[in-house]
Amino acid sequence: MSTPIAKLNFWGVRGSTPTVDPVTWRFGGNTPCLDLVAPDGTQFILDCGTGLRMLSNRWSTDNSVRPAEAHIFVTHYHWDHIQGLPFFAPLYGENNQFHFYSFRSKFLGQDSLRQVFEAQMALPYFPVNFSSMRAKRKFRELEGGESFHVGENKVTARWLNHPQGCLGFRIETPAGTIVYATDNEPGDPALDKSLRELAAGADIFINDAQFTPVQLASNRKGWGHSSWKEGVHIAREVGAKTLVLFHHDPDSTDRMVDNILREAREEFDSVFAASEGMLITLGAASQPVQAHLPGSRTSLRREAQFRALVSGLTSDGKPFQEETTVRDLALQGALISLKHSPRLQSELEVVMETSGTNGRQEMRLKGYVVRLEAGVEKGTTAVGIVFTD
Repeated sequence: MSTPIAKLNFWGVRGSTPTVDPVTWRFGGNTPCLDLVAPDGTQFILDCGTGLRMLSNRWSTDNSVRPAEAHIFVTHYHWDHIQGLPFFAPLYGENNQFHFYSFRSKFLGQDSLRQVFEAQMALPYFPVNFSSMRAKRKFRELEGGESFHVGENKVTARWLNHPQGCLGFRIETPAGTIVYATDNEPGDPALDKSLRELAAGADIFINDAQFTPVQLASNRKGWGHSSWKEGVHIAREVGAKTLVLFHHDPDSTDRMVDNILREAREEFDSVFAASEGMLITLGAASQPVQAHLPGSRTSLRREAQFRALVSGLTSDGKPFQEETTVRDLALQGALISLKHSPRLQSELEVVMETSGTNGRQEMRLKGYVVRLEAGVEKGTTAVGIVFTD
């Protein structure tokens, strides 16, 4: 029997408002949206931020012939979690079908989710109204603590601590368990317990990390968000295997997120900072979780021939230094062939020789290992690196 595989894609990872600044390009500026393809083929979409348009572009290619169907879970009704919906092209196709899930807002009453979508597309806010979406649509209101099955997958919803309400979701698939818990602030005992029960033993725990611990303890207290430190604390406490830092602040540059990630990795073994286009595959039980380099950046990858000196730590913690050639280089990272096998998520330094008008020069870069595969040449490892400096 084949091993069940689930694929988790990140299309929007930024919180509060989209960004287009060059300093936030590497991690991405679209607001929250993920999609999960379970082993039975069920398609889940988590939130409808501007990243939903990026998913729409992918579906326009992949689903050009067959009808589309997906289960869309909306954590709450703030703008950054719904503003991509009008730009999701599959909703305009009459042969497609979508199942929407969220909670009944005390401010809106029955059919809250439908009301929210209709209102944001009403005149004069949008030129096309909600009725123009010809796909079949079903809406289901959820309560915190509710569990049900979608195909072979069990879904559980729990309340989180966020202004006007928010749900976190746990999706248990035959390949592993994913917990999506964005927009939550620690400090409410009942809701803190709810989050821990949601995240218990998860293979992937996606947690709000918008603020630094200092911000969370001072001027951002009460805003409904969390920090990397709180995520690490919960992951360790409930036995979550991999933590993904999510909902990056719009004012956090790539270097700031790099620093947050570096601090988190000093306290927890398996941590990633969510990056637009990042793909995580679940199902290889004996293998550590690996994140593939963002597909949205592959068009910027170029074949290269740079001599390089690479230094880092092997999988058993021993320092190494090795000369190699970088043959696959992108603005965000590189794929390097090494005889040594570095530790996954460890930091590497890559010193490359380049030719310039002033003769040969050194380009010194730092990054961390996100992927390990058998190399093309016998006895080598193909090492995927994301650059941070």
